[in-house]
Amino acid sequence: MLRSILATMAPGTALREGLDRILRGRTGGLIVIGWNRSVEALCTGGFPIDVEFSATGLRELCKMDGAVVLNADGTRIMRAGVHLMPDAAVHTDESGTRHRTAQRVANQTGFPVIAVSQSMNAITLYIRDDRHQLEHPTTLQDRANQALATLEKYKFRLDEVAGTLSALEIEDLVTVRDVVAVSQRLEMVTRISQEIAGYVSELGTDGRLSALQLEELMAGVIDERALIVRDYLSNGRRTRSAESVLEQLEQIPSAELIDLSAISTVLGFSSSPDALDEAVSPRGYRLLARVPRLPAAVIDRLVDHFGSLQRLLAASSDDLIEVEGVGEMRARGIRESLSRLAETTILERHL
Repeated sequence: MLRSILATMAPGTALREGLDRILRGRTGGLIVIGWNRSVEALCTGGFPIDVEFSATGLRELCKMDGAVVLNADGTRIMRAGVHLMPDAAVHTDESGTRHRTAQRVANQTGFPVIAVSQSMNAITLYIRDDRHQLEHPTTLQDRANQALATLEKYKFRLDEVAGTLSALEIEDLVTVRDVVAVSQRLEMVTRISQEIAGYVSELGTDGRLSALQLEELMAGVIDERALIVRDYLSNGRRTRSAESVLEQLEQIPSAELIDLSAISTVLGFSSSPDALDEAVSPRGYRLLARVPRLPAAVIDRLVDHFGSLQRLLAASSDDLIEVEGVGEMRARGIRESLSRLAETTILERHL
């Protein structure tokens, strides 16, 4: 929810232009984004206007004492010059009158509330108990650039360990440690990308180039996370869906993500240090996903039929034709693609 609200306040939006005008005018402001009976019950004084939102209109209305109330999507100004009277029993950590009111109203109504500080020259967003101070676009862009540089380094390392895993899969030499190392890197890269996505949302039109860089670096990563889980989810855990396992991986605290045993446990393997060196075999989802124009339903049937990557690699075109949805031409294409992928992967590892 925070990210979607920040997107409506990003540079280039009418709301952000209005907030910037208030900052430059040094008048301060209190803006509620949402209008219903709960909000109306907290309002005293002021006047209803119900007009289309404009940045200049918001700036002029904030020159007066009192709050401005917008509708839920911020397209109309419902009231202005309002004195908000939230329940004094609602907890607040703030000290200033405007910010205390903003936090209490946000908590009591569930709607976002913006406080523009006249003395601090800052914009603060309240959503329930959450408090978020908007940064200057230049500061946000610097942080996004630093995070993108970090993501690029982690992605390079991910590509290395993923390539090694692919070669080991072809040679049937995979251990739990190899699988968990790739899964760990995938989680790290995903979490860094989520942080950058937050910066991009908050940057609005100023974040277009960062968004393109992020999209390029993350190409295929989300699919790879699911394929790893489907390939290696321990036999005793196959009743769980890949989605539920991915959700559990997301819940591992960042401080514990460096512990390979934590990821190993989620994937259904033993958490003991010795278990990391046990041999495992993939089912073949990752390699089959690299075969051009091969539908997901056919991949599922191939994996169900052969059961392991090694059996898939050893299968002839005649063996592949036995699978529903695999005709003669498709079988030949799969056979040639698997052979080419196996050869290329091995060569890349040993060069």
